[in-house]
Amino acid sequence: MAGRQRVVHLLQQLERAACRCPAHSNTFHQAGGGAASCTVRKTDYAFEMASSNIRYGEGVSREIGMDLQNLGARNVCLMTDMNLSRLPPVKAVLESLVKNGVKYKVYDNVRVEPTDTSFKDAISFAKNDSFDVFVAVGGGSVIDTCKAANLYSSHPDADFLDFVNAPIGKGKPITGALKPLIAVPTTAGTGSETTGVAIFDYEPLKAKTGIASRAIRPTLGIVDPTHTLSMPQRVAANSGFDVLCHALESYTALPYHQRSPCPPNPINRPAYQGSNPISDVWSRHALNVVAKYMKRAVRDPEDLEARSSMHLASVFAGIGFGNAGVHLCHGMSYPIAGNVKTHSAKGYSVDHPLVPHGLSVVLTSPAVFNFTAPMCPERHLEAAEILGADIRQVKRDDAGAVLSDTLRQFLFELQVEDGLAAVGYSNDDIPALVKGTIPQERVTKLSPRSHSEDDLAELFEASMKLY
Repeated sequence: MAGRQRVVHLLQQLERAACRCPAHSNTFHQAGGGAASCTVRKTDYAFEMASSNIRYGEGVSREIGMDLQNLGARNVCLMTDMNLSRLPPVKAVLESLVKNGVKYKVYDNVRVEPTDTSFKDAISFAKNDSFDVFVAVGGGSVIDTCKAANLYSSHPDADFLDFVNAPIGKGKPITGALKPLIAVPTTAGTGSETTGVAIFDYEPLKAKTGIASRAIRPTLGIVDPTHTLSMPQRVAANSGFDVLCHALESYTALPYHQRSPCPPNPINRPAYQGSNPISDVWSRHALNVVAKYMKRAVRDPEDLEARSSMHLASVFAGIGFGNAGVHLCHGMSYPIAGNVKTHSAKGYSVDHPLVPHGLSVVLTSPAVFNFTAPMCPERHLEAAEILGADIRQVKRDDAGAVLSDTLRQFLFELQVEDGLAAVGYSNDDIPALVKGTIPQERVTKLSPRSHSEDDLAELFEASMKLY
C-alpha cells in the first residue's frame, strides 16, 4: 500500500509541475477499487502507454531482410505507392529482402489520402494470398493502408464497418491476433509507425474516419533518416505541420482523468486517452525539435541533420499523441480534406484533387488554439514560447492570441496558403464542413474546451483567411 501511495504522490507532483491551469489542475484522483471504481466513477482514473518498437539509424533499412528472416517469414506482403515504388527507400528494402532470400509480393496501388474503396482494394490483395508478415514502406497513407490490410485479412469474416470508429462504424474491439507488421516511414510527419490508428476518407459521407486500436500498431518501426531526403519541399512542410499539430493538440488535450466514460473493461479504454504525464514529455520535446529544425528541413532538402531531427520528432510526437490523442485541428481537418474540390497540391504526384493532411490540419490551428487557450493558458503560453514568442510580459488571458499570432508567423514564413479560401473553400461551405466534423467525436471530445456547432462554424470562418 505504501508503494501505491508513493506512485499516487509522484503523479500528483508531475501534474502540478506540468500545469496549474483549469483543465489540468484537478487533483489526481486515487481510484480505491481499481477497475471496479468505474461502477461509481464517470471519468477514467488510469492511462496506459503503448507504442511500437522503434529502431533508428542512418541506413538501418538494410536490416529489414534479417528481421524478416528472424520472424520466420515465408511470404511477405510489401505495400507502397506508385511514386515511391521507383525511389530509393523501396529499392533499399527490396534489396535487403532479396539478399536475405525473403519471398515477397509488392502491392503499389496505395492511394495518397486513402479512401474506403482504396482500403478495400488493398484488403482484397491481402486476402487473396496467405501472407505471414506485412511491410509498409511510405508515409502515413501507406502505413495506414497496410494496417487495414493486415487487420481484415486476419479477420476474413468481418464486415468492413465492424472495426471502423463509431458513429460511422461499429467500433468493435479487435480480439483476434494479427500478423507482424514492420513500418518503414518515408515522411517526417504522421507518426503512423508508432500508433494503432489508420485513417481514411469514407466516401459515402465525404468525411475522414478511421480505425483506432492498439492491436493494429506496427510490431516495429524502422526509422531511416536517409529516406526523408527524397521528400519534395512542400511534402516536407506539410508532414512537419502534422508533427506540429500532433504535439500541440496532445499537449493541450483534455486530461485523461477528465475523459468519460470510465471503461468497464481495459479493452474498452481508447487509444486516445487525453493528456497525461508521460505523453506530455514526448509532445513537449517534439515541439522543441520542430521549433529548432523544421524551417531548415523544409528550405534545404539536403540538410540531413534537420531532416533526421524532424523524422525523430515525428516519432516523438507519435508516441505522445498515440496515447493522449489529438482534438479540434484534426477533427476539423477531416472534412477539409474530404470535401476537396479542385485544389492541386504542389509537390504531390497524384491524379486527383488533394488538400494534404498536414495542411488541412494546420490551417485551422491559429483559430483553434485561440479558442482552447482559456482552459489551459499556461500550456498555450509554454507552446508559444517554445515556438519563439517572448511571453515575459504576457497575461494568462492573452495566451490564445499570443499562440495564434505565433503560429500565423510560423506558417507565413513557411509559405503556407492563406487559409481555407486559398484551397477552394468559402463561407458557403461552412455548414458542410461542420457536418463533416460532427462524426469526429473520438478526437473532438478531447478538446479541453467544450464546443457547439456554432463554435465550429466560427472556427471555420476564422480560418478562411490567415494573414
